[in-house]
Amino acid sequence: MSMPTRATVARLRSLPVIAPGAAALAIIVVAVSPDPYLHTTVARMLPLALLAVSVAVVTGHAGLPTLGHVAPYAAGAYLTARLALAGIDLAVVHLLCAAVIGAAVAGLAGAVLVRYRGTVFLMLSLAVAELTAITAGQWRTVSGGTDGLAGIPAPRLLPGMSPLVGDRTVLLYTATVMLAVTAAAGWSLRGDRRMLFTAARANENRARASGHPVYVYLWMVHTAAGSLAGIAGALLIHTHRWITPADVGFGTAALALLAVVIGGARSLTGAAVGVVIVLIVRDVVAVEVPGHAPLLLGALFVIAVYALPGGLAALPARLRHHRLFATPHEAPPPAAVTSVRSTP
Repeated sequence: MSMPTRATVARLRSLPVIAPGAAALAIIVVAVSPDPYLHTTVARMLPLALLAVSVAVVTGHAGLPTLGHVAPYAAGAYLTARLALAGIDLAVVHLLCAAVIGAAVAGLAGAVLVRYRGTVFLMLSLAVAELTAITAGQWRTVSGGTDGLAGIPAPRLLPGMSPLVGDRTVLLYTATVMLAVTAAAGWSLRGDRRMLFTAARANENRARASGHPVYVYLWMVHTAAGSLAGIAGALLIHTHRWITPADVGFGTAALALLAVVIGGARSLTGAAVGVVIVLIVRDVVAVEVPGHAPLLLGALFVIAVYALPGGLAALPARLRHHRLFATPHEAPPPAAVTSVRSTP
């Protein structure tokens, strides 16, 4: 197989830079649309997309497939709801408080969870997700029980400003926060930190023998990702303005992990795109076959695992492997002409 050309390599390396810009452009196109229903629909997708980004950080970069990040997601959401109901309606206060409590919850859970690997870690994170839903359903003084919390006031960007209630305004606000947080997470996973996480994930024993505190690295990733999930929970309240235990249960955790599998565990933007695909299948395609949404999502998961190993983010490399990305090869240089002198 021929080696890829320089133009091909440069084009592939530019994809991580192009993806966030393409996502921002897509949001702008949606915002320009005059359809308020489209604005609301996309805005309500973004909190789950940010939750999937936090799951991708833990799953792809720490190598720990998790269902438990719905716990910091729930903590951020309920804290934001309670602050808003208490009259504290500044969006920046909500986001900061949600990030702190999300990191605290993820840090406490991670102190135990990151000691385990593989299936054991996944099952323990499932237990965390189930306990989150049970707690939300029974802690009525905070969550409102199974009835949930409704009538939550809209946030304000600054004191004295009008609340964020317009469909387009809410979309632009939510998209700005989501893209900024995702970009910050992507930047923090570059360079030496990315290499450390890759080394710990590929050969943990060798990394530990080299003097690296692998447990501390994984706990820090798990905790930092919890802050992302907490912010996603705050955005859930800002876009929906109501919450029930069903919004923070196993179903939400499973959708986020499925989106990561589809988009690519090591691609934060891919995880967000995976959420859009999952929600389209669940809320649009499944309308044509009522009651079969779980079946369609299961089929989507199987297809993603077998047909898209590495997720959508791995498609460029796969296309390059099949020479679909390769530029036409230059013709080989002509063979050297050997002069022959006739002898007398």
